[in-house]
Amino acid sequence: MICSASPVTEILVVADCWRAEANAEAIIHRAIETAAGMVDEDTGDAELAIMLTDDAGIHTLNANWRGIDKPTNVLSFPALQPTGPSLPDDPPRMLGDIAIAYETLRREADDEHKPFSHHLSHLAIHGFLHLIGYDHETDGEAGEMENLERRILARLGIPDPYAPQERTT
Repeated sequence: MICSASPVTEILVVADCWRAEANAEAIIHRAIETAAGMVDEDTGDAELAIMLTDDAGIHTLNANWRGIDKPTNVLSFPALQPTGPSLPDDPPRMLGDIAIAYETLRREADDEHKPFSHHLSHLAIHGFLHLIGYDHETDGEAGEMENLERRILARLGIPDPYAPQERTT
């Protein structure tokens, strides 16, 4: 793997519920920077936008773009990539957009007994990997993406999110 520069990451807070998480933007920036440094894709010439929304906002996006009439935790919208060589005066390459829903993220973190910051980091990394071409449509793709997520999260000191969880009753 190469060590690439981080993309410019713009974070847009569009739902007031995110105000309760004062460190959310710093957590996301750290997660994206770590992920960018651990992938083969050079993203130093690129930018992406992350929208911090609520369940209602992501529900609308999910219904409109995926035909799924319910909220979800994270959605990624990869941008079309240029096909020709880049020129010195070209604007930064757009990787795409990520949307993260507060209530679903909070509920999942609580249900799985994970710190909110760990689950937020995981979802930001998951969304970023989708923007650079990773997917989980097949078992092989899922395994590759999950293993990379595990390595990135470990670098951040975050436990394996795919490890079986012990449930307390």
